[in-house]
Amino acid sequence: MNRKVAFYTLGCKLNYSETSTIARQMEERGFQRVGFQEHPDVYVINTCSVTDNADKKCRKVVREARRHAPDALVVIVGCYAQLKPREIAEIPGVNAVLGAAEKFRLLDHLEDLTRAQTPQVLASEVSEARQFHASYSLNDRTRTFLKVQDGCDYGCSFCTIPLARGKSRSDTLDHLVASAQDIVASGVKEIVLTGVNTGDWGIIDGKRQGRFIELARALDEVEGLERIRISSIEPNLLHHDIIDFVAESQRFVPHFHIPLQSGSNRILGLMRRRYRRELYAARVAHIKERMPHACIGVDVIVGFPGETDEDFRETYQFLNELDISYLHVFTYSERPNTLAVQFEQPVPAAVRAERSRMLHILSDKKRRHFYESQVGSVRQVLFEADVEDGSMHGFTENYVRVQAKYDPLLINEIKTVHLTGINAEGFMEVTEPEFQPLVHS
Repeated sequence: MNRKVAFYTLGCKLNYSETSTIARQMEERGFQRVGFQEHPDVYVINTCSVTDNADKKCRKVVREARRHAPDALVVIVGCYAQLKPREIAEIPGVNAVLGAAEKFRLLDHLEDLTRAQTPQVLASEVSEARQFHASYSLNDRTRTFLKVQDGCDYGCSFCTIPLARGKSRSDTLDHLVASAQDIVASGVKEIVLTGVNTGDWGIIDGKRQGRFIELARALDEVEGLERIRISSIEPNLLHHDIIDFVAESQRFVPHFHIPLQSGSNRILGLMRRRYRRELYAARVAHIKERMPHACIGVDVIVGFPGETDEDFRETYQFLNELDISYLHVFTYSERPNTLAVQFEQPVPAAVRAERSRMLHILSDKKRRHFYESQVGSVRQVLFEADVEDGSMHGFTENYVRVQAKYDPLLINEIKTVHLTGINAEGFMEVTEPEFQPLVHS
């Protein structure tokens, strides 16, 4: 009888793409992938170190795994596993911890891990994580996360990612094109390009062998691929030629997610970011000049050590005045082995929370304003398989979330629609000859 394996993923799109790839590897070796509660023989838990409470979340998932399958082998992989392998090994119920260089060799170690009487730690120094492991997700037929790059050579003072994933390295252009072709053949309509520092694509075997714009041009030629979305790209790497290319492309969609982190140049300096607010504003202005309907998302951190009320006001005003569409707000939390943890003037937790609340409200206003600007326009929606109370959802090319009456023929289809208004749930309603708008009581 085939052994059963279940997966749980914490964190980013990159983690999801890697979990999906490890799952396919195990299925190819005879494992049956099952749900978390279906009494698997092996649990693989892919962890994250960026989100708060990594330890608490890992412990909770392990505890639940043990409750559903007390005799299962519990293996922890991912960024947290690289950063704190010994700590994780001491969590009750954990059988094995695999670091960044080892996680894609899980199958090679599995028999030894199964026989071991005590928790096993296989985590070499992160400098050993030099090889690029190709990954893409196929859990959702509508959209696939394609990993193009891993690791980071930047030294932001708050970030543990270089410690968890190693130096910047990339897949080859030819292999990524082949992967995109395989994804299209599986029926997927949209590919989301992911990486730790996606815009840094092109470092292969330790040498710069290409630029992101070259990858974009090659993927734009993949036959049958309907949409390509860039998950996140650093402002200093989002050069004008990339923006201009997306503006002319039939496949790359007008949606950019660009980390800012702070609107204060003083704080950006303390963060060791590689740009200042003036460059960020210029990138946003160029996008809106070329694509007025483009959606722009922003990452921002509140409560960084030394962030004064004046620094926060600068950030708030800068964001308020920018023509952006939504925010992802992160409350700063101390990370061991980073420069920032040594900085003086930590911001009190209550102040961090209040600043986060203010930016979440600003984000809601920005999103509402962006959605209102799209009412009356004609867009293309890729409908997804999530059905709830007779409704289905999808995203326009410029990332407006749409709600419509369920129609099984629309799943994984791209339809031209007329955006008619925003409903009580904050979704966009649409009309189109092939179906009726959703009617609310």
